[in-house]
Amino acid sequence: MAQKPTTNGPPGRDEDGVRRFVEHTAMTFANYGMPRMAARVLMLLMAAEESTLTAAEIADGLAISPAAVSGSVRYLQQLGLVVKEPVPGSRRDVYRLPDDAWYQGAMVKGGIFAVVGKLAAEGVEAAGGRGTVAGGRIAEMADFYAFIQDEMAGLLERWEARRGSV
Repeated sequence: MAQKPTTNGPPGRDEDGVRRFVEHTAMTFANYGMPRMAARVLMLLMAAEESTLTAAEIADGLAISPAAVSGSVRYLQQLGLVVKEPVPGSRRDVYRLPDDAWYQGAMVKGGIFAVVGKLAAEGVEAAGGRGTVAGGRIAEMADFYAFIQDEMAGLLERWEARRGSV
């Protein structure tokens, strides 16, 4: 579904190209497990020239219902990828990306590695230990998630250092 432009944009902005970017990138995120509407909302906010958008602007920009916007922004807020702010003197809210959206998202989602690793370690014991067929498979899962959890902290530190130098 084609979206309407949310901005006239600066000179040289290709609104059709921006719409293609939003839809193609959102579809890619959806193919990897993110809810499609949430992915579309995230990419619309990413590609908007404005720093904030109202729910009505998001709905209009993507030609979706206000209910779809509400559910999507709630999901994205839980991931740390969208911030909801009240408009002073109004009952409206606006939505924006945090300054470090990808870092925040990784921090929020990264916690799952420790949780799954701990559950897998418990599963190893329940399956009879590493020496059993099932226990061996579950142990590999536990080891993998422990490795990812250990590496995530270093990755995020390197990202902060790189981001600070760019």
